[in-house]
Amino acid sequence: MKKVVLAGGTGFIGEYFQRRYKEMGYTVEVISRKKGYRSWDDKEGIIEALEEADILINLAGKSVNCRYHTKNKNEIMISRIVTTTILGEAIRQCENPPEVWMNSSTATIYRHAEDRPMTENEGEIGSGFSVDVATNWEENFFAIDLPATRKIALRTAIVLGENGGVMTPYRNLVKFGLGGVQGSGKQMFSWIHVEDLFRITWFLKGNKKWDGVFNCSSPNPVTNDELMRQMRGKAGRNFGLSAPKWMLEIGSALIKTETELVLKSRWVVPERLEKAGFEFKYPTLEKTLDEII
Repeated sequence: MKKVVLAGGTGFIGEYFQRRYKEMGYTVEVISRKKGYRSWDDKEGIIEALEEADILINLAGKSVNCRYHTKNKNEIMISRIVTTTILGEAIRQCENPPEVWMNSSTATIYRHAEDRPMTENEGEIGSGFSVDVATNWEENFFAIDLPATRKIALRTAIVLGENGGVMTPYRNLVKFGLGGVQGSGKQMFSWIHVEDLFRITWFLKGNKKWDGVFNCSSPNPVTNDELMRQMRGKAGRNFGLSAPKWMLEIGSALIKTETELVLKSRWVVPERLEKAGFEFKYPTLEKTLDEII
């Protein structure tokens, strides 16, 4: 049987990947802190899961949708480094290790960009806590020497899908008349449909010459202003109150998150994927929202 291992595979993206890989005829092994799956403490079980696997996809890590105080910062960083290290050590002990290991990363690794798009080759790495998480995560991942396993870091933009991700809070904003721009509205919004993210993993699995980092984002990012305009349009709302930065600071504190999630300009394009010949099923925000909403 063909086998895929999903580490941290019980969240929004992981559950979608489980379903899609099963539809493709794969046996799916899941490593999770939740009951009923391979435990992160079960070293022998993880090795057993990884033996003769076609692909390992690591999605593990504490959500960044929280306040960045010391405790949460430590948990965000450690949850990514530790799980990646555990997987690397387990692969080393496999007699027949996975052919390819795709490890999550984030498009937030690039700087706030309103002047030009960030590509894998010419993108500029940013600064701050979120960037430190991303750079440490990737450095740890690529430092693991695994001659028989191809390694790919997926620098993923904001993932959109019907049953999770950021769509629920955005829908609620629009529903309650708060669907105007956030901040200046000029910040870029890079995103990807969850189906295209799945299709990227499938595409890269089948192209054995590709490794390294890949931007996983739609080729057509939009401004925050355009995002909210389209959201209002799909919901049949002509008006939405805007939220200036000072209001977002208050609101984010109340709901225990950070304004960076909506104010940072993520202008990311998938240059390597497009050069490799990948074709997006949902290349535009309009098509994506038509499917989701």
